[in-house]
Amino acid sequence: MTNSRSTLILAQLFISGSMSLLMTLIFSAAPLRFAEGWLSVWMQHWLTAWPIAFILSLIVGPLCFKASFLVLRGADRLR
Repeated sequence: MTNSRSTLILAQLFISGSMSLLMTLIFSAAPLRFAEGWLSVWMQHWLTAWPIAFILSLIVGPLCFKASFLVLRGADRLR
């Protein structure tokens, strides 16, 4: 594995971890309003969401990079 691929996978771990942490925080805190036991529910949701988010980021990430490349290439043609 090359350094750039390692960096990309590590970045996907950080991105998926932080995004899933924040999203589960918001979507568990809103209905539970920090009631007793909220932290446990949040952590359970996050531990479920993070691996799913990571796998999906590996699938969606390359598609988004390609879409970004195509959009920017189209924008360059308009200049």
